[in-house]
Amino acid sequence: MKKVGLEMNILMGVTLSFCLSLIGTLSSGHFTVPGFLISFAISTVLSLIIGFIVPMKSVNDKLERKHGLVPGAMKTKLIESLISDCIYTPIMTLSMTLFAFMQMKKQAAHNPHIELPPYPIMFLRSLLISMVAGYVIIFIVTPIYVKFVLKKNGMMGPGGPGGPNAPGGPERPE
Repeated sequence: MKKVGLEMNILMGVTLSFCLSLIGTLSSGHFTVPGFLISFAISTVLSLIIGFIVPMKSVNDKLERKHGLVPGAMKTKLIESLISDCIYTPIMTLSMTLFAFMQMKKQAAHNPHIELPPYPIMFLRSLLISMVAGYVIIFIVTPIYVKFVLKKNGMMGPGGPGGPNAPGGPERPE
């Protein structure tokens, strides 16, 4: 299961970083390929660190037990996506907006005609956009990645997780 968690961490971290970096640089109105690539690299490193520190599977399992949520149910998926979004997105958005703001300050130092937006406004606008986008991305890709990773690691039989041929799953009648 540790391998599954590691693979999920990498897939989710890279996907979320890519999408949020792209959305962030496009919505800033100052898209540049180097800016996007640097933002993507910074947020990928951060998201991987967060993924190693915060075991989302354990967090979700505790949440399900504490609140009597049914694993795999729509309500559970919606809540788990929100929890994941609230853990990852603010930290990634803070780092990306700080990086962008520092770059803008450097440019403004050389060009007196550049007017900087107040950082709190810049951050809150980006956070709102990123929270919505992050939630949708997490909700859509998590089940796809879970299925892919479980299948790749031989933990999913034809009947789904725990189905026939899955380790610990019911025996397939011959």
